[in-house]
Amino acid sequence: MNDVDDQLRELLPRLRRFAVSLTRDYSSADDLVQASLEKALSAWPGRRPEGDLRAWLFSILYRQFVDNHRRSRRYSRMLELFTGASGEDQHEPSVERTVVARTTLQAFERLNPEQRALLLWVSVEGLSYKEVAGILEVPVGTVMSRLSRARQALRQLSEGEITTPALRILK
Repeated sequence: MNDVDDQLRELLPRLRRFAVSLTRDYSSADDLVQASLEKALSAWPGRRPEGDLRAWLFSILYRQFVDNHRRSRRYSRMLELFTGASGEDQHEPSVERTVVARTTLQAFERLNPEQRALLLWVSVEGLSYKEVAGILEVPVGTVMSRLSRARQALRQLSEGEITTPALRILK
């Protein structure tokens, strides 16, 4: 394992340099390198010993960057859907709408993965109930009831997040 540690230490500056070139931010690059190394170490037993370690690590880092980028774009699209803002709309959303949208997105992140997937497929990606039923290999009615429960859970989590701010009395 010491040989592996030495190889990783030698490649670390190269991985970081590559991550900085992708993210254009040192802090984000460090996070990306860390996440990539965690993924590599967890997949280590399945790695081909004859393969090039450097190429394998760069590949993992790049895929991790692409996945993060897609996730952030999806988050932006969802924020756009919840706030009603779009590229054509030049008006800034009200503070209230922005707060409600962020609260809803935070609630969305707290849903279980199955509920998030259902809501994303139907509400964001525009898949039909029939298409989702095909993906999950369940009847359409099951998709409809699961989707109903996911929407209800999202509503409950969103409403629980909205609290009235405490007012300070200034003298």
